[in-house]
Amino acid sequence: MTKVGLIVPTLNAGKLWGSWLKALEQQTRKPDFLLLIDSSSSDDTVDLARAQGFNVQVIPKSEFNHGGTRQFGVTLLSTMDIIVFLTQDALLANPNAIERLVTAFDDPRVGAAYGRQLPHDNASPIAAHARLFNYPAESQLRSLEDRKRFGIKTVFISNSFAAYRYNALMQADGFPVDTIMNEDTYVAGKMLLSGWKIAYCADAQVHHSHNYSFMDEFKRYFDIGVFHTHTAWLQQTFGGASGEGLRFVVSELRYLLKHAPSLIPSAVLRTGLKWLGFKLGALHQSLPGIMLKNFSLHKTYWLRTLP
Repeated sequence: MTKVGLIVPTLNAGKLWGSWLKALEQQTRKPDFLLLIDSSSSDDTVDLARAQGFNVQVIPKSEFNHGGTRQFGVTLLSTMDIIVFLTQDALLANPNAIERLVTAFDDPRVGAAYGRQLPHDNASPIAAHARLFNYPAESQLRSLEDRKRFGIKTVFISNSFAAYRYNALMQADGFPVDTIMNEDTYVAGKMLLSGWKIAYCADAQVHHSHNYSFMDEFKRYFDIGVFHTHTAWLQQTFGGASGEGLRFVVSELRYLLKHAPSLIPSAVLRTGLKWLGFKLGALHQSLPGIMLKNFSLHKTYWLRTLP
């Protein structure tokens, strides 16, 4: 029987955590191994997880890295066939969410799969549109040959709710241990180049969205710019992000015009901040360290990187 492990990185999971654990308990396909990697929470995140049967590894908050921390977990679950990743704010939407995601690996060509992210109940119209745009109602199976059709979206995946075939992940050398973010995109690209396929499972669903502030939008796209500067091969292989960005802006404006026209000025400002953040991130090697820390959403990355 296929062995499935679950890895969840946490930091002060908060009020949603009880509901999160209950949703996991109700799953029709329960993981064979539960691993929590906690960045030294000060609340009851760890205690509640242990009571639910999680094996817990506690690390200093300063040591968390999106790729390195997850790869640390992967090394501990080397006997698993499939490794599922969830984040503490991605609430399983139905009891068969994990079962449906794991079913994607019945196809021996699938190296990774990710589920659909629906907006949380408190999502703003701008946040809701982002989920509807990036996570459509139709499933997809993408290979390297699809890059002409999907462009940079060919490598789209999210570790908020994703699963990997262990052997395929190891063939891709695992998650990068020094990336600022998008460790999932990096691995998806490597897998596609090795002949694996990426499955998007629209019927495997979680509730996950963010009501980002203006500065959060800027900082997030600054970090995305940093990531793409260090992984130029992704855009060289799959295409640039500008075309997909334009398609998103047009879709967002149409959505807001119908559902929340008063937020159009906010969306336009956010688009400008995203563009500025991305461009500055791409130029980060010429910026002083103090600006890098202030412009970034993931400040611990710079604590390790800067002298």
